[in-house]
Amino acid sequence: MQKQTVIAIQGAMDGEIAVLLEAMQTYTEEKHGSYSFFLGEVEKIPLVVSRTEIGMVNAAAATALLIDKYQPSVIINQGTAGGHDPQLNVFDTIIGKEIVHINNFVSNHLEEGEGMSPESWVPMQTFVREENNKLKDVFVFESDSELVKVALELGPEYTNGKVVEGRIGTADFWNREIDRINWLHEKFQTRGEEMEAYAVAQIARAFNTPFLSIRTISNSEITQEYIEDLDTAGKYCAEFSLLVAKTIYQQNLVLQTR
Repeated sequence: MQKQTVIAIQGAMDGEIAVLLEAMQTYTEEKHGSYSFFLGEVEKIPLVVSRTEIGMVNAAAATALLIDKYQPSVIINQGTAGGHDPQLNVFDTIIGKEIVHINNFVSNHLEEGEGMSPESWVPMQTFVREENNKLKDVFVFESDSELVKVALELGPEYTNGKVVEGRIGTADFWNREIDRINWLHEKFQTRGEEMEAYAVAQIARAFNTPFLSIRTISNSEITQEYIEDLDTAGKYCAEFSLLVAKTIYQQNLVLQTR
């Protein structure tokens, strides 16, 4: 029997999934530990909405449960982000072609009293065990290329800002120091930062589940807009992510990759 196509859409906070629950209208909430999963349909498209909670540990745990319990055909991790790119404004949306861990470093040895030198820290890679039982060094995880293509093609449908592709940084850290943001942007080529996508991408890869990252900028220290609006950015990103999910389902893009 052919496996049912199920689209999973994740958001860390209530404001990042509220639009999705409204669109489903009728849904069932299932809890596993402290993680909630909302099952329903939008226009006859089966959806699982996952509230991952904030941070990389929560995101990894929620994603592992999501895959184990619901076997989604694709995972869309979406929500808000802080801006790193001076060319992007609040409410612009980034399609995360690549995801990089921006809080994973090894420091040089300094003697007691010599202080700290964060700008000299060296980025570390993640070790991933492959099917041949060998470890592979991974610096970036990638969204599925076909899903990225769909999201970018839908960019003109997004009327709240630009839609661009780029690299998103993940860390359990909210960076507000402009010099550090500029350093991260230069060293990692990040266009925005958030707290979940790298962990989601790593677990999705481990279970061979197609993954897509979408993030809408809610605040930027470097554009002097002085806006910090997570609720509005979360709403805009969820609306666009739902449009992407519908298109993925209608084009039947997800079954061939499993």
